[in-house]
Amino acid sequence: MDTELARTFLAVVSAGNFVAAAERLHVSQSTVSTRIHTLEEQLRCTLFVRNKAGATLTPAGRQFQKHASTLVRTVEHARQDVGIGKEFSGTLVVGGRIGLWEEYLLRWLPLMRASHPDISVRAESALEPELMQGLVEGRIDIGVMYTPQSRPGLKVEQLFEEQLMLVSTDADSVPEPQPGYVYIDWGPEFYARHIACFPNFAGPSLTANIGWLGLQYVLENGGSGYFPRRIVQPLLKTGGLHPVAGAPEFFMPAYVAYPLDRDDSHISNAVAIMHRVANDKGAPAAPASKPSRPIKKPGRPVKKRR
Repeated sequence: MDTELARTFLAVVSAGNFVAAAERLHVSQSTVSTRIHTLEEQLRCTLFVRNKAGATLTPAGRQFQKHASTLVRTVEHARQDVGIGKEFSGTLVVGGRIGLWEEYLLRWLPLMRASHPDISVRAESALEPELMQGLVEGRIDIGVMYTPQSRPGLKVEQLFEEQLMLVSTDADSVPEPQPGYVYIDWGPEFYARHIACFPNFAGPSLTANIGWLGLQYVLENGGSGYFPRRIVQPLLKTGGLHPVAGAPEFFMPAYVAYPLDRDDSHISNAVAIMHRVANDKGAPAAPASKPSRPIKKPGRPVKKRR
C-alpha cells in the first residue's frame, strides 16, 4: 500500500474534514478525495461518513486507523534509523511549541541525552495542529503543547501550569493594552479570556503566533504583551521589562502527548524526565492533589493581581 494514502487518511482523521486535511497536506481537496477513494477501493470498504459536519470514521475506518498509524510510523522510523550512526540504537522525535522549547525543553534535552546517550534525538518546533497530526501519523514520538486534542491511541498528561503575565518596557504602563501592545496568539482559551478582561480593546497593531517573536519585537521597539513568567523573569530582574501592576494574569496548562501503543522504554523515560523538570522550581508543576483537567478546557479562570 502507498504510504501517501495512509498519510492522507490520517490527515483527514486529525483535521476532521477533507478541506482542512487538504490545507495541511498542501494539496487540493479533490486530491484528498481521490486518495481516500483509492484507499477505500483497495480495502473494499467505506472509511468515512461524509456530511456537512465533516468526515466521521466508520467502524471499518476505526479499525484501519491503528494499522495506518503503524504503517506510517514504521516507514518513518525506518527512514530515521537508516540515517543514524552505528553508536545509536534508535531515534526519538520530540515536537513542541517554540515557547515550550525555550527554557523548559532546553533544560530537559541535556538530561535526556545524559540518560540515553544511545538515542538520537530529533527536536522539532510546530504549533498544535502540526504536532497533533505528527503524533497521529507517527512522525512525532512525543509532543509538548498547550492545547492538545483528544485522539484515540494517544495519552495526554499535564506537565505544569504556565503563568502568562503582562509586561512592558514602560515602568509606568497602565494595566490594559496600550499603543505598542503585541497580541500573542496563545490559543482559543487565551483569546476568550483576553476578550473578557479587555472588552473595549479595539485590536492590536501587531499579532504574533510565536511568543519568542513578539518578545523580541517588544524588547527592540518598546511596547507590552503577555508572556510566560518563567521566560521573562530574568528580564524583570535586570529591568529590561517591568510587570504591569494590576493587570490580570492568565494560567494555561502545558501538556505532553505520546502514543499508547508504543512499548519503547526511552519514550516513557523521556516523559518521566519532562515531569521531573516540570517539578523543578523553574516551571510550576501540575497540582498533585487534583486530577488533570479535561484537555478540552485547559486553564483556569483569570486571576487578578493584587
